Amino acid sequence: LKLLGKGLWNSFSVLSRSAVGLARCSARRERQRFVDKNGRCNVQHGNLGGESSRYLSDFFTTLVDLKWRWNLLIFLLTYTVAWLVMASMWWGIAYLRGDLHQAHGDTYSPCVANVYNFPSAFLFFVETEATIGYGHRYITERCPEGIVLFLFQSLLGSVVDAFLIGCMFIKMSQPKKRAETLMFSRAAVISQRDAKLCLMFRVGNLRNSHMVSAQIRCKLIKSRQTPEGEFLPLDQCELDVGFGTGADQLFLVSPLTICHEINSESPFFCLSQRSLRSEQFEIVVILEGIVETTGMTCQARTSYTEDEVLWGHRFLPVMSLEDGFFRVDYSQFHATFEVPTPPYSVKEQEENLSQSILLNSPFEKKTRREQACPLDCADITGEKNKLPAKLQKISSRKEGLPPRALRMSSSNTEKTSSTGDLLKIQEISPISDGEDSDNRMQLKALKINAKALTQSNSELELQKDFPGMGALEVKLEDNFPAKL
Repeated sequence: LKLLGKGLWNSFSVLSRSAVGLARCSARRERQRFVDKNGRCNVQHGNLGGESSRYLSDFFTTLVDLKWRWNLLIFLLTYTVAWLVMASMWWGIAYLRGDLHQAHGDTYSPCVANVYNFPSAFLFFVETEATIGYGHRYITERCPEGIVLFLFQSLLGSVVDAFLIGCMFIKMSQPKKRAETLMFSRAAVISQRDAKLCLMFRVGNLRNSHMVSAQIRCKLIKSRQTPEGEFLPLDQCELDVGFGTGADQLFLVSPLTICHEINSESPFFCLSQRSLRSEQFEIVVILEGIVETTGMTCQARTSYTEDEVLWGHRFLPVMSLEDGFFRVDYSQFHATFEVPTPPYSVKEQEENLSQSILLNSPFEKKTRREQACPLDCADITGEKNKLPAKLQKISSRKEGLPPRALRMSSSNTEKTSSTGDLLKIQEISPISDGEDSDNRMQLKALKINAKALTQSNSELELQKDFPGMGALEVKLEDNFPAKL
């Protein structure tokens, strides 16, 4: 039992460590987003070295970019230190002149009346800086150093007020808060629109005030390796959402569905439903526009990872027509439903379409020159069947010519329908005396019928197409020897 309990305890500890490791891995994977859903970029700059001084060269922008807690702390510290320093200077003048130990009356004229200690000097400074002026403490005309310090206090106070109050005002009026009322759908979908595979997501404006000159852009963040072997960890690629057609210019008064057509120029040209599960990418969406009420440029951002892209889904409609106006139901803003979508990539679909076209296309018809049956054709019998009956008989008899005559005729003739070529055969094909009489009679028959066969290629093709033309057949038959 002890051994069993010890083994169970070890197993439980291993499982707990595994669970903690998985939780850490999942949390780490969740932090690997380049841009969060709220638009914050997960990029930290480190090891700047001497470049940190560049932040001080633009100190005002540095203050504006700080978080609110740091701005409030700087605001309070600046005023507190300035007040203490200036109050100490007024107290120092009173101390050096001996006004702290003298009774202020008609016989003695101090630099600042009714300043006896540091609290009274501090109150005088605050009354002067805030232009309250209770009238109990004031500067006399017999204190030139007090007049100079008063002028310096007024100039310094104006500069500090302008700097800090301006910083706070700009930080409060930043258009980042306007971006909080711009909505993006939680997920993107891939489905067909107008018979084309498209990547789509939805964007909406919750305020009645419009976004002037609203424009949307998309970036694909994906690691890749170049053919030269260079590894690009966060390569940015542009996704076309209608830049050429003007569809990226939005009239954002109601929720709109932004569409990216997946074609041969899209980075998702080879993306299929199966490969989507193994891909690692992030789509960053940037919406820019001018706030109508303030005139300041506003930018809203979000991102979609591969896990947030739904294949074969479509967004539910949110617009409805009411009595005299259109109503937007934001409860269905993120809702989607499944639609029939091919699980193949656009590349695979185009390849399958081209193969089907090649398989279903009819064979090309042969040209008239190919249908004229040249003498050098290997398949004489197949072409011979296309000629008229009488010419087929002549062709069949010609097959009995000696090999020498056939070789010479095939090398020096181009068209069988030309009578001049038949005469050329007779001229360049001398027959020796030792050949049999049958071959001589064949050549003689060709010579006799040469005149009857003097016609153009078009006439022979007409005879081939219309074998019923009997005039030439009768003439040829009358001129044939008895043996033929």
